[in-house]
Amino acid sequence: MKYYDDLRSYIDALDAMGDIMHVRREVDGDFEPSAVTRRSYEIQSPAPLFHKVAGVAPGFRLFGAPASLSSVAGMPYARVAMSLGLAPASSGAEIIEALSAARHQPGIPPVRVSSENALCHQNILRGDDASLDRFPIPFAHDKDGGRYANTWGTLIVRTPDGKWVNWSIARVMKVDGKRMVGLMVPSQHIGQIWAEWVKLGQPMPYALVQGPAPAISCVSGIPIPAHADEADYIGTLAGAPVAVVKAVSIDLDVPATAEIVIEGHVSISRDCQEGPYGEYGGYLGSGSSAQPTFHVEAITHRDDPIWPMSITGRPTEESHTLWAMGLAADALTHLRDAGIPVKTTWIPEDSTVHWLLVVMPQNWRDLLPGMSSEALAQRIGEVLFATDAMVFIPKVYVVDDDFDPTNLREVVWVLSTRVHPVGRRAIFDEQRVIRLPQCYEEEEYVQGKGAKVVFDTLQTTRHLHASFEQGYPADVRQRVLDNW
Repeated sequence: MKYYDDLRSYIDALDAMGDIMHVRREVDGDFEPSAVTRRSYEIQSPAPLFHKVAGVAPGFRLFGAPASLSSVAGMPYARVAMSLGLAPASSGAEIIEALSAARHQPGIPPVRVSSENALCHQNILRGDDASLDRFPIPFAHDKDGGRYANTWGTLIVRTPDGKWVNWSIARVMKVDGKRMVGLMVPSQHIGQIWAEWVKLGQPMPYALVQGPAPAISCVSGIPIPAHADEADYIGTLAGAPVAVVKAVSIDLDVPATAEIVIEGHVSISRDCQEGPYGEYGGYLGSGSSAQPTFHVEAITHRDDPIWPMSITGRPTEESHTLWAMGLAADALTHLRDAGIPVKTTWIPEDSTVHWLLVVMPQNWRDLLPGMSSEALAQRIGEVLFATDAMVFIPKVYVVDDDFDPTNLREVVWVLSTRVHPVGRRAIFDEQRVIRLPQCYEEEEYVQGKGAKVVFDTLQTTRHLHASFEQGYPADVRQRVLDNW
């Protein structure tokens, strides 16, 4: 296990494993880097590192697919695991357990270093020099409303009273060299903090951090409780405090080893059009909405900076790996805190964050005496659909632990053979609905209300599988293997 405290050491580690694809020819500054990255997701190739992008200064680089599935055989979740300081061969269940366990451990607050010791302050740009036009920001998809300046960066904001600092990922579109426009969802933490500044009538200070330590990017993209500081949680995962430095133009601390830091203020009104954008559900966007403007006032960066990007779309990209694991860990934590003895939770990558599997141990009936599977499904829904993170998940499946939930072939077999066509489900009407899940009707999006469901697939009697492992005596299996 090793914690990587900057993006470059992480890239070097992936490279040593053969999981980096060096693109040394010049690529265009519009669509080519995103198209290469998108194909790398779809064929599960090494992560592309672009060394030469047209239209920007030599040395400025792009890094795609930072936390998607690994190309290394037998270690599909290596990029996520290594980002979090876990062993490359960690299983999905082990990653989720680590994320959940850290929720109940004391946080380790960050430590501030001097500007002279902060790599992100190697270059400081102010005034007209602080322009986004310096950087290789491509179009993510050809139907997008603009170049997206944030797909894998960390937005840092703080409440006016200074009591809550939030690090998160939200999509932000470049308008021009001095302006961006970001999706500000009221229910998300950044939206809640922005609303406090709006009440005061004051623009919100922000820092947009590109290429910090990979754990920072990962934790910024997963749910943790409101008013908890992500920096403290990252310190717990790392076992050491995150090094931060005071921003050069605003009163915020930023990760000291980051590649690029953009500083400024967010407008108090939704005064600029954002979108469309191709999202994680796998479809190109078709609409836009009024969102607040992010004004650019200062930029700092390392020498020869690297700009990471996640190109959302069909599986499998960071939404379906890291974010899904974070949502699953959040569900696991809430269910266990409610006294439900869940073995693990999992969101299959190919479900595009529309399914959640709740895996129950074989002896769950002994642990919950007198509870039927129908009552258990109802209780699971009551717990989960009361949480903020579950606004993204419309379908929950309660399953036995006699298969591998991370193996899509086995998941399809279990759901096909154990989901009753009509019964054995708990339906929750009038649940909160947002536009990101793709399965609702337009009137449900407009009303912000729709149904969610928990499918009870638990077996009354466990059946043996007609498989190599369960269909033959042990001595026969061994003889087959010995002579294979």
